[in-house]
Amino acid sequence: MIKRVLIFIVALQFIGCAELQKVVNQLPNQGGVLTQEQIGSGLRQALDNGIQNQVSKLTAKDGFYKNNLVKILLPKELRVVDEGLRKIGLSSLADEGLRAINRTAEDAVKTATPIFVNAVKEITFNDAKNILLGEQNAATMYLEGKTNTALYNQFNPVIKNSFAKVGADKIWGDLITKYNSIPFVKKVNPDLTDYVTTEALKGVFTMIAVEEKGIREKVGLRNTALLRKVFALQDNR
Repeated sequence: MIKRVLIFIVALQFIGCAELQKVVNQLPNQGGVLTQEQIGSGLRQALDNGIQNQVSKLTAKDGFYKNNLVKILLPKELRVVDEGLRKIGLSSLADEGLRAINRTAEDAVKTATPIFVNAVKEITFNDAKNILLGEQNAATMYLEGKTNTALYNQFNPVIKNSFAKVGADKIWGDLITKYNSIPFVKKVNPDLTDYVTTEALKGVFTMIAVEEKGIREKVGLRNTALLRKVFALQDNR
């Protein structure tokens, strides 16, 4: 009886691999069956594309600020500051504050690549199977699960330092002082570091998801022979 149970458990472990291999074997004109290593390499290439083609854009000047998909807006408790300043003719000062917090995110994302590279290297065949046959953002979700904590820990001190580096701490100190001087307003004094760190992470994974969706949907974005072969598995499932 115990032997039968063990055989059953082992069989379950191979069902997922067999499912993907069945898809592989049914593909026409693939120039031979893809190995597990090739499938894993194809998924790594797709994630590398997301990092190189999309995340790198976020590190440029205005990479966050002029990208409406990821632009960091003010937290709810600070929107009254923005609105209040604009009402009294200080729109340029409010805009400067917004640019400053986005600059800190652009600065922090420069530290992300080594963490992503390590996570991409760790993709197993089982990971690749789940990603390839999963949702349109399955690769992005894998990467987020593997890197989110490490990225937060890396981004947070960088953003804290960046507030000083790009002058955001002074800008926001002046903004809040100016706002708090408006008669009858509720005084505010929030800590922006955690908020901007979290929003920067959201922006990073949003852009990786954009690249992944493109590769899944548009054959023209599969810019290597391996990517074309591997994602043909998804197309033909």
